Amino acid sequence: MAIGRLERGEIILNHISGEQPDTTDMLLVATYSQSARQTLRNVCTTYEECVVRRFGRAVLLCETELSAFLALRLREKHGTDVQIERTTPLNEFRKVPKSVRDAACAYENREHPSTSYSKFAVGTDHPSPDSMRDEEL
Repeated sequence: MAIGRLERGEIILNHISGEQPDTTDMLLVATYSQSARQTLRNVCTTYEECVVRRFGRAVLLCETELSAFLALRLREKHGTDVQIERTTPLNEFRKVPKSVRDAACAYENREHPSTSYSKFAVGTDHPSPDSMRDEEL
């Protein structure tokens, strides 16, 4: 089943409610040359139903045979100027500890924007960069 085109809010609501889209895996196609980017733009325009999200040099495609065909065609045409990865969206409410989510929120709302996170976290309940560095999600 393809997820089709999801809007950002729809993905977030699915994560908050614990629901998953029809399929969570997607294909990430990244381009590294001007000609590959032009072909990617043409593919995205022609096959909008496959596009989940565009990023300029990269695109997320729903995981369908058509999307795989399009991605492989790009790589066949442009070689190493096209990278294809299979990816799954991050459900931050399931995978990321609350302490890390709270720290990110607090840091972005800090009083002094020039304060580094290392200094910001000192003397608070927020995790230090060193404590988070080697922790897997």
